[in-house]
Amino acid sequence: MSDSLERLYHAVVAAKDLDPSTSRTARLFQRGPAKMAKKLAEEAIEVVIDAVNGDPDAVVRESADLLYNLSVLWVAAGVSPQDVWAEMDRRERVQGIAEKLPKSSVSRSALPKSSLPKAAVAPPKAVDAVARRPIVALQGSRLKKRR
Repeated sequence: MSDSLERLYHAVVAAKDLDPSTSRTARLFQRGPAKMAKKLAEEAIEVVIDAVNGDPDAVVRESADLLYNLSVLWVAAGVSPQDVWAEMDRRERVQGIAEKLPKSSVSRSALPKSSLPKAAVAPPKAVDAVARRPIVALQGSRLKKRR
């Protein structure tokens, strides 16, 4: 996965200074970070709408658009994929995969240690005490995409 994203990132770097009349990437760079952020947000919303509507093919297509626009914003912000991977590695070391396991219905001690990643077997850290944002679920009605 990361190889594909890194190739995409390098393609964005290569295209950012092309002619904006022929390159979508160069056009985004010409319009600036606010336009880049708007496009990223639009694509994220489209992924969510397609997922809620149960359209996996559309989720795949819109996810590709989302990753492209994320790569454009990374380049503009001076962020590399390696920076993101390093942050993900840091979070895994600090929080572990157990961070994502259910806390109320299944305790970590109730799960067989062999089924947990090594980081999950470690005792809870201070991070567990940090307040978490509530999860918000979307209503079941079908959502429409703007075009």
